[in-house]
Amino acid sequence: MTMQTSVFSLDSLTMERIERKFREKQELAKAKTHDLFDVFQEKLTDEEAWALKYLFAYMPVNDMADYDGALFLSHVRRTLEIRQKMPWGHRVPDHLFLHFVLPYRVNTENIEDSRGILHDELVDRTKSLSMADAILETNYWCHEKATYIGSDLRTMSPLTMIRNARGRCGEESTLAVAALRSIGIPARQVYTPRWAHCDDNHAWVEAWADGTWYYIGACEPEARLNQGWFSPPARRAMLIDTRIYADYPGPEDITLADEWFTE
Repeated sequence: MTMQTSVFSLDSLTMERIERKFREKQELAKAKTHDLFDVFQEKLTDEEAWALKYLFAYMPVNDMADYDGALFLSHVRRTLEIRQKMPWGHRVPDHLFLHFVLPYRVNTENIEDSRGILHDELVDRTKSLSMADAILETNYWCHEKATYIGSDLRTMSPLTMIRNARGRCGEESTLAVAALRSIGIPARQVYTPRWAHCDDNHAWVEAWADGTWYYIGACEPEARLNQGWFSPPARRAMLIDTRIYADYPGPEDITLADEWFTE
């Protein structure tokens, strides 16, 4: 029998795998040891230390080149604080928290220390609601901040999206996922690379509430969950995909298990 630990319910094999991959990332980024890893010299709780190791273990190598450890530590501390603060925080299982709340990245956006900013915007609007209603309310807020415009540029960050007030579906869904995670709700960006009926694609959001995943059209609020203009073509899509920066075991079908991510 595999023993569980008190830190995110991680079993010993999972902790060993995270530790091994963390050491590999330390070796890859040894030229930036001071900038990235000196944060581990601070006084950290076990949860903070393992959350940081988890992020480093699976983060894209370019993120270690572009950012520093202080950014990731700030993100971890704010996310753990939000989990304690929100009424549903400890109803979210640890494995969903690690895979779909803790991550700082959604797509290819620039990374900003935005979790606290988004949380402060949404907490009073959502804290007295059910999880399902909080998802709907968060999407209403996203609709207030941004609307759709097509583009082929690199994905904007959530804060840049708010400043621009418009973006394509991949950017709308990046904003919505970041917003939902900022109030402790598991969320992920999903997309189909090509519709069955035309040479085009689309991205939207799945969010978890009390044991069930639901979908929403990001920045396209509806009166209820699991409703959107794309519902009929999505049912015919040949592939609907999401990328998770972890060794993710499912239960969804795994199409690609890479060393650093799962699809």
